[in-house]
Amino acid sequence: MRILALGDIVGSGGCGVVCKSLNDVKKKYNIDVCIANGENSAVGNGILPSSANELFCYGVDLITTGNHVFRRKEIFPYIDERHDLLRPYNMHPSCPGNGISVIDMGKYRIGVINLIGTAFFNSSYANPFDSLDAALEELEDCRIRIVDFHAESTGEKQALAYYADGRVSAFFGTHTHVLTADARILPKGTGYITDLGMCGARESVLGVQPDIIIRALKTSMPEKFFAVDSGSMMMNGCIFEIDENSGKATGAEPFCCEINI
Repeated sequence: MRILALGDIVGSGGCGVVCKSLNDVKKKYNIDVCIANGENSAVGNGILPSSANELFCYGVDLITTGNHVFRRKEIFPYIDERHDLLRPYNMHPSCPGNGISVIDMGKYRIGVINLIGTAFFNSSYANPFDSLDAALEELEDCRIRIVDFHAESTGEKQALAYYADGRVSAFFGTHTHVLTADARILPKGTGYITDLGMCGARESVLGVQPDIIIRALKTSMPEKFFAVDSGSMMMNGCIFEIDENSGKATGAEPFCCEINI
């Protein structure tokens, strides 16, 4: 089976490239399941029920998130009602929503785990290594298991991936919005990439208007971020090929397409 994992979807431009490209991409590459990180899909940051619904309508099967998941309060009741929208598993258990889910494809079940890093992040998150162990115990009946590790540190991503190697089918990082060039299969059979990149504007700083970021970094003053919503848009991610019988990865290829909006 083939799983397409998409990097952080940024604003209306990122949603637009997914809207216009995803169905064609799924057909062209024979994609069975699409997982996308949607925590920046709402205009102005975060995720809203409306932006989540758009992504599901465009062909995304499950949405993962990260540190911006609760930026918009409107998502609180929505995420509690959905099994196909995750928040990081190692956030405090009192938070709305769930950190694991199962995509039931009939002849096989895909367990999905959403985790968040602690390096350079909020220290109140539970240890991701211990949390991975706990999540895998909850998904022990799923032969195919996928991890989205939303983390700042490349070293933390690599370390947790090696810790997970052989116990999950695919492990990908999100959060940094830059597609990395290290897609590969780890020694024990886990497909891996450090970061999926983003779905957003090529001429931007991580999807945001460059002048805003330059001004914020130059002056150290707070700025409201606005995503670039027109021009050349990228859809970044990785295609993982998984052996349904063994649950091991047989392929991991970075993916990128561009269209003008």
